[in-house]
Parts: sequence; structure tokens; C-alpha cells
Amino acid sequence: MKRILVILLVALTFASQAQVQDPVVAAIIKEANENSQLEKLGHELFDGIGPRLVGTPQMQKAHDWAVAKYSGWGISAKNEKWGEWKGWERGISHIDMISPRVKTLEATQLAWSPSTNGKAIIGELVIIPDLADSNAFKAWLPAVKGKFVMISMAQPTGRPDYNWDEFGTKESVEKMKAARTAQTDAWTERIKKTGKNNRTLALALENAGAAGVVSSLWSRGFGVNKIFSASTKKVPTIDVALEDYGMLYRLVESGANPKISVRTDSKELGTVGAFNTIAEIKGSEKPNEYVMLSAHFDSWDGGTGATDNGTGTLMMMEAMRILKKVYPNPKRTILVGHWGSEEQGLNGSRAFVEDHADIVSGLQALFNQDNGTGRVVNISGQGYLNAYEFMQRWLSKVPDAIRTPIETRFPGTPGGGGSDFASFVAVGAPGFSLSATSWSYGTYTWHTNRDTYDKVVFDDVRSNVILAAILAYQASEDPEKTSRDKSVLPIDPKTGDRTKWPEQRKATRKGPVN
Repeated sequence: MKRILVILLVALTFASQAQVQDPVVAAIIKEANENSQLEKLGHELFDGIGPRLVGTPQMQKAHDWAVAKYSGWGISAKNEKWGEWKGWERGISHIDMISPRVKTLEATQLAWSPSTNGKAIIGELVIIPDLADSNAFKAWLPAVKGKFVMISMAQPTGRPDYNWDEFGTKESVEKMKAARTAQTDAWTERIKKTGKNNRTLALALENAGAAGVVSSLWSRGFGVNKIFSASTKKVPTIDVALEDYGMLYRLVESGANPKISVRTDSKELGTVGAFNTIAEIKGSEKPNEYVMLSAHFDSWDGGTGATDNGTGTLMMMEAMRILKKVYPNPKRTILVGHWGSEEQGLNGSRAFVEDHADIVSGLQALFNQDNGTGRVVNISGQGYLNAYEFMQRWLSKVPDAIRTPIETRFPGTPGGGGSDFASFVAVGAPGFSLSATSWSYGTYTWHTNRDTYDKVVFDDVRSNVILAAILAYQASEDPEKTSRDKSVLPIDPKTGDRTKWPEQRKATRKGPVN
């Protein structure tokens, strides 16, 4: 038995050594581990510049910062305009309960929400009532004049499910979940009977003279809310953390008539340009064929966009820095795209695909990362019939510790339209997602007010940098051009139809105008 173990260990050692015998691979690993710039870049981007909401000065500052970083590394970079967006800048939000007692609330103004023009607005809180139908809602609407209207349900618990499962009795867990389902269904029906959806409801309330709209979108994690954009055009929309929202809701229900004071100092900046940041290491033998690294640059602004998608951004910047240092003359041109307005529908990458048919047609492969700080654990062939051949060839150069945990699916099916590689797949170009392990991404950082520097796991990001740099190097060196032959897609079990390849939608080139 010992002899077998020794043989296996020797075999694994030789396999590992074979992977790093390539001097470029060895140099990539050494540079990533011994001279990492990730923590410094993360501090500058997340702490210094902050969130990167499309149309804000912070978004433009981030674009300029990235270009300066690339220039300092000797990499050609530019900000490329793809459209226009509503210019807006967040100011201080001050939201307090002033009756029946005084308490500063954990709350914030939603993106693109109107300001209160330097004043604090004071108003009583009311809850959307459970009315018979849309006619009853219209009859009730005048009652909101001068009041803040609560449009979210109150959660029956502020504890995440895993906490209940660990400590609760079976009976109490079942009771809680049943109550939550019943309350959710009842609230959904309550909103449905107004004849409005969430967006049109907010507009109806402000048109009826409401002082503002109050929401709370819980992520189902301790102390975490999802933070998106406002639907109102004239009065502020604020999001209140679950704990404070529940307190206010109960006070309204018990007849305590709570009042809040809201001051939001945001600025409307008119129409501003919207950009992608593109950097390039020119190819020496096949400059009109391209390998592309990809990550969206924009974020929501409840936190600082650290894991969505700051970690993807840092990963690709660091990979480009290392490639320029250890592989300065690639065979194919290596590009990186830092996309704008992914959060509003992949707008920056869609526009790039529309504007750069030459790059799309010459694309060897695109590698995108956009789901948090974790190690990459999944790569799909995205429905390309021969993806297995070239992807496995490239992955063979990746160290065992990084490659082994990655589950690959070939040919896979084209999907994952929630991130920028889909813009390329939709036009038949080989775009691939480097999908990461969770680290409770969906609950605690994705689109939340807790997406900050301290949630980054830099060891995992370093691992991903090595992966991305080696894949880009191997794709550049490969003597063969990747095949774009599509697989015969599987039958959808629900419809009986074969799954369709996605179609490229046009980019929204102009943002919302209020």
C-alpha cells in the first residue's frame, strides 16, 4: 500500500512539474504570488473611488483610474464611449424617525432618486392597505398626500434560513416558513389588487402627492438589503433595512402614527457620456486575432461594488499586468474589456459587439468573470461543439490545485445571459464564463449594501488571476483558430422544443431620463 502511495505521489509531482516547465506559466505563477497588486488595487478602487453606478462621477473617475493604471504598466488603454446616461450623484442621506421617539434609521436613498432640495421632509408613515380592487385603490390614493408610503411587506423573521435550520426546532422552522409563505402570497395579492406593479405603483403614489416612497428589499441574510434604483421622478424613494422597516411597520399597525424625517442631497447632472475601458497588448504574429479578458466595471451603489464586480475587475487588471510583464509579445492581440452598464442589461458589452465586428470575427476566445470573490469552479463550453478540444488543451497548463476543482461541461448550452460573455455568445463568438464558488454571494454581497472591501477573499482572487492569465496565454499561443461550430442543443423538457441559441439584443444607448 505504501509503495502505491509513493508511486502516486511521484506521478503527481511529475505532472505538476510538467505544468510549470513552461517558463511563461512559471513566471505567471511567481509574479501572481510574490508581487500581487490586488490588495492595493482593491483599496484604491473600492475605498478610494467607491461604487460605480453608471452615469455618476465615480464611474468616470474609475474609468480614468483604470486607464492611468494600464498606462503605468506600459499597456495601451482608452475609454471608449458607447452611449449616454442620466447623470446623477449621490449625496448625504439623512433618514430619522422623530416620533414616537427619536432614532436614526439604517436607510438610504435609492439610485437616481430625486433629492429633497436641501430640505428635510417630515411626514407620517402609512402602509399600502389591503383593498378590494384597483377602483378602491384609486379612491384611497388621495389619503397619501404629504405622507411616506410603505410598499414592502414586513418580514416575519430577520434571521437567515441557515440560522433557523441550525438552532430551531423542526416545528418552529416549519411554522416560520409557512407563515412567511402565507405573508408573501398575501402581500403579492395586495399589490396586485392595486392594478399596479412596483414601478407604476411608486409613480401613482408620487402623482397623488405622497411625500416619498419607503421600501425594504431583504436579501435573507443578517443585516443585508438589496439596493437597486428608484421608480419615482419627483419625490425620494428610500430603502430601509429590515430591522428598522419592521419596527416602523409594527408602529403603523399598532396606531402609534410614526413620523420620519428624510433629507437626500443627490444632484441631477444632465446627460453624460457612458464608456467602456479597453486595454490592449498587441499581437506580434496574428494581431487581427484576439483573446479577450472581460469583466463589468459598473456596480450598484449601496455598497462599493467589491464582489460585483470589483473582484472580476481586479482579476482581469492583474492578469493583464502580469501578462505584459512576462509575455509582452503575444502571438494574438490580448484585449481586456471593462464594461459599463452591465447592471442595466449588458449595455456596454452589447454596444462593443455592435461596434466592433472585426474583433468579434477575429475572436479566439473571451473569458469573463462576474459572480463574486470565490475560486473559479465551473466552465461551460457554451454550446460550442469543439470547445472541449481547445479548452482542455489550455487548462492542462493550469496548476493542479487550481484546475482540479473546476467542473467543466462540454459542449454545454449557451446561457447565463446575466453577464457580458452572453453578448458575444449571442453573435456566435466564443465567450466563456469563469464561474466562481459562492461565498454566500447571492445572500450577502450581490447587489447589497454590504458589498465592500472586507468581503474580498484575496487568496481566491489570486488563484483566479493565475487561471485567467494562463488561459489567455495558451489561447494566444494556440496554433489553431477556435471552432465556432454549434452543438445540437438539447430538448427543453417543458416545451419539447430544442433550446434556442440566444439572440443579440441591441444595447440601450441612452439611459433613463426623468
